[in-house]
Amino acid sequence: MTENDVIAFVSGLPGVVAFTAAEDNGAPQAAWGDTFFYYDPDDEPANRKMPFATIVVKDYEGFDTASDLNRPGVFRVNIGVGRAVFEELLGYPPAAHADHHEALDYRVPDRILPHPLYATQSWVCVLNPGDGTAEQVRALLTGAHTRAAARHRTGECTTRAWPPRPPPPGGGC
Repeated sequence: MTENDVIAFVSGLPGVVAFTAAEDNGAPQAAWGDTFFYYDPDDEPANRKMPFATIVVKDYEGFDTASDLNRPGVFRVNIGVGRAVFEELLGYPPAAHADHHEALDYRVPDRILPHPLYATQSWVCVLNPGDGTAEQVRALLTGAHTRAAARHRTGECTTRAWPPRPPPPGGGC
């Protein structure tokens, strides 16, 4: 899957708004090129909640460098999957991630991994989804979309901010 494949797939889900940060839309320069997926069936930017998935195309120096995204052609799909799916995928709960963090190589492509920074909030990631993970990534994105739609209906997790932030500690949304 390419970045465009991921964007097209997620954008095709009902109620999704894809926002790619750029100079012309007022996004902070640090985020330019990254894409954020929101469940926003009314397309009201002021009402956008936390993204349920993102695509990151570069390292954030001093903050998020474990995936070495500054390599040519490398991007990372990040997905908020929830605690149960996280544990099913990785074999341990999000709260136990610190015990596993050092043993992981976050630079490996086409593999479901805990997010290097937001695993404790039940986020996973995949660098350059390919033959080994594309089908699973689509299923995880669909599940994250379903969770976001359910939260939208119930009004949970109404924090709004730029830049989009991951869910609150403890898994939250």
